[in-house]
Order: sequence, then structure tokens, then C-alpha cells
Amino acid sequence: MKTLQTARNHKNRVSGNGHLNGPRKATGKMKSALKSSGDHVSLRISEAAPKTLKIEVNRERRQPERKTVSPWLNPTQLGRPAYLMNFPFSYATGFANNPWMEDMKGGKRQPDFVRAAVQFLAVYQNIAAEGLVYLLPTPRGADLQDLLYTANLGIVLDHLPDKNTVVISNFMSAPRCGETPVGVKFFQDMGYDVHVAPGKFEGEAELKHLYDNVYVGGYGIRSERQTYDWMEEKFDMRIIKVRETEPYLYHLDCSVFPITKENTLVGTELFTRKEIAELEKYTNIIPVTVDECFSGICNCVRLPNQVLNSSHLHDLKAGTEDYRYEIQKNRKLEDIAANLALEISYFNLSEFHKSGALLSCMVMHLNRSCYKIALTA
Repeated sequence: MKTLQTARNHKNRVSGNGHLNGPRKATGKMKSALKSSGDHVSLRISEAAPKTLKIEVNRERRQPERKTVSPWLNPTQLGRPAYLMNFPFSYATGFANNPWMEDMKGGKRQPDFVRAAVQFLAVYQNIAAEGLVYLLPTPRGADLQDLLYTANLGIVLDHLPDKNTVVISNFMSAPRCGETPVGVKFFQDMGYDVHVAPGKFEGEAELKHLYDNVYVGGYGIRSERQTYDWMEEKFDMRIIKVRETEPYLYHLDCSVFPITKENTLVGTELFTRKEIAELEKYTNIIPVTVDECFSGICNCVRLPNQVLNSSHLHDLKAGTEDYRYEIQKNRKLEDIAANLALEISYFNLSEFHKSGALLSCMVMHLNRSCYKIALTA
């Protein structure tokens, strides 16, 4: 009789759909406790008489969801070329801080801002088609006439294993000193390990990366030799130091251009025999003349399969001396590139000539992935 009553009580607690009516709260607490432990809980009503409730616990733990992590922390670590540019929002030519600007009198130095924007975008679009291009923000109301020349902002040390270190410039040029905090903030926001050069230094335009931890650094006009001594000691670098003496070629990118990992254009007449001999230990030198350097043969940017250079040939009058020099430079560069299976793309940057700048000044490398591709026929 006791067994029959127990079965009736149990039957009264089971609804028509097989769920318990009575001990729902207790079961809910039990499920919660088991669920919080990570166990899988299932309830089953036995069909045999008397009907009974069976609780089955699967002791297999649920795997915690894994957070997806990007393989890159910054653009330097990408397997694609990455660069930094700055749209000419603050571009101006009011302060003449180089001999080219000093030679321009009256209104010849006043830029046409619409034309400057169009010329800038032509370069930007070409580079962006081949890799990642960051645009350095221009602080509102900034009086930074040369901010768009990002090659002078600093250098990313691509040879370091972490590929996360940048040295920001300590400018010799007075109107450019305000660029240093802009560069520090940008790269800190990007998560880089940021260092400011203790001595005078004007960025990638002065320090050209050859390969591995080997660089060539120019000093004597805008940068100081002791800055390179500090960099060698702190960042495990080998820097071949060359003195710059020509005031119109005041950054190293005017006289040295590593076109591949093995070959470098060098204005050999601008340096001593000892300096050239030291360079020859590390790279194959392709000699270029001083006149070709004045025309901007070394002021290039390398992309994976092409070299970018500035040429305002169509603005020049055929038969003039300037026209002849420009033709000479273009043909020499085309011959060099052809021997290395590279193409040349020219851009008219006449509005930026008014500040004494050429194409290489406008681009800072965030990595050197483009140099990893060997195209030599």
C-alpha cells in the first residue's frame, strides 16, 4: 500500500507532457549548480512503471571560447609594404630653411594648394595600390609647414626582431621642431616602442637601410655623427657614416638610394674615397653624377616591382639646360631600373619643388617588405 501511494504521488507531480510539476525549483537549482560547474546536464523520464525521473550528468568540460588574436601588432609586421604619408593640410613655404627656397624670390615660392593636393594624391594612389599607406594626422591649427615630408619624421628599425621600434627625429631645422611631438604621439598611439634621438637627426631621409642591421647615415648638415654612435650601441646596428658637404643636397636621400638589397645608387663624387671604399664592403655601388643628384635621381621610393621618381619634364622648355639635365637623369634611371627588372613611374611634383623637396621626402617606410622581392632578370 505504501508503494502504491508513492507511485500515485509521483504520478500527480508529472504533467501530461512528461515534465515535473512539483520539484521544479529543486531541479532548477540543481541544474544551475551543475551548469556553473561546467558539466552538461540532461533530464529523462523513464517509461517503465512506476515512472521515475533520471538525471544524467556528462562530466566532459566545455572548452572555453578562444579569443581571436591578430598576427600583427602594427604595420611594420605585415608581410606587405607599409608606408606613412601626410596630406598637405599644413603645407607652406613662408620660412626658407634650405638653399633651394632661398633662391626663389618674390611669389615664385607661393604654392598652388589645389595643384599640390592633386600632385600629392597621384603619388598616394600609386603607392596605396601596392601596399598599406597610413596618413599622419595634421593637428588642427598646426604651424608645421613641412609636416608632409614624413621621411624626415623618424625611422622604423626594421632589423630588430620585434619590428616595433621607431626613432623620432630631433630636428636641426627650426620650423620643423614641432613635428617631433606629433611623431611621438602617432607612434605611441600605434603601440610602438618610441625613442627620440638625443642628438640632431632628421629621419629616414638621413639614414638609409641596406639590409639586416646595416645602414648608411649622413651627417654634417642636418644630423650629427654622435646620434649614429648612440643608435649603434642601443639598437645593435652597423652604420656606415658619410659626411655631407653640399648645401643643396642636405639630406642623404639626395645622394644615396638603395634600389635593391644588393645595389645602391651613390653620388660617388660627393664622398671621400675612404667612405666609398667602406660602402663597397656592404653594397654594390651604382655611381651617379652630382648633376644627376641635383636632378633628383636618388630621391626615389621603391615599390615591389617599380621605382617612383619625380620629373617635371613637361613643364620645362625643350632645348634648355634644365630640360637636358632632366632628360639625362630620367634616361640614366631607366637604364639602371631595366637592368634590375624594375619599372619607373614619374610624377610631376613641381608644387613641392617650391620647398626644396622631391618624392622621397614625402614617404616614410614602415617596413621594407618591398625589398624582399628579387626581380633581377
